[in-house]
Amino acid sequence: MSMLPSFGFTQEQVACVCEVLQQGGNLERLGRFLWSLPACDHLHKNESVLKAKAVVAFHRGNFRELYKILESHQFSPHNHPKLQQLWLKAHYVEAEKLRGRPLGAVGKYRVRRKFPLPRTIWDGEETSYCFKEKSRGVLREWYAHNPYPSPREKRELAEATGLTTTQVSNWFKNRRQRDRAAEAKERYQQKYLALLQISFFFFFFPSPKPRCVLPLRGNPSGFFTRDPPQPFSLLPDPTCPGWGGGVGGVGGDNEP
Repeated sequence: MSMLPSFGFTQEQVACVCEVLQQGGNLERLGRFLWSLPACDHLHKNESVLKAKAVVAFHRGNFRELYKILESHQFSPHNHPKLQQLWLKAHYVEAEKLRGRPLGAVGKYRVRRKFPLPRTIWDGEETSYCFKEKSRGVLREWYAHNPYPSPREKRELAEATGLTTTQVSNWFKNRRQRDRAAEAKERYQQKYLALLQISFFFFFFPSPKPRCVLPLRGNPSGFFTRDPPQPFSLLPDPTCPGWGGGVGGVGGDNEP
């Protein structure tokens, strides 16, 4: 766990930062962080760093770079669902731009047949992209009271839904990942909102400034407090000579 040269972070810390920024949805900041990494082959081959680069490439619409990353590195099975989504969504977006209209179920099926998942992010197991709503309902109902079914329960769910055990396992794993990401994003947004509210309060309600105190001749204390100037008024001052109740001293009781 050694420090990277001239950077100040270990490889494990870099991987942790990449994961946290991804879960928080702060992809622009993640991109800047990746750009600041030193030129170290061992670091840039780290799986968390590679996955972060793939996410940023998709976010910025750089699909060519995304495909290059996914096809040229072998990823661990636990990262396959996320990277498979990036691969498919990128190809869907390109196909929609080319055709000028959204893809339906048939169109997406043709895209998947034309651009199969690379073996670097796929274990070769056939995947169903169109679960029946009844099957989804069974899985959602089970997930609501137990997000971590046992192997025996997964087999029972597979029999009840007509899916394979692998498909059931992947569904639960993907659902847990989505929920964790949503919770992390919500916590991040709540902290950010709290800081924003504090900044807002101090910006619009600053601490009162001390009143200006200046020396005054003849004052026993030697000082007086300068009050703010009084507003200008067009009404006559009754203490002025010649004031007779009218405006400018005209029409009053003292008029000769």
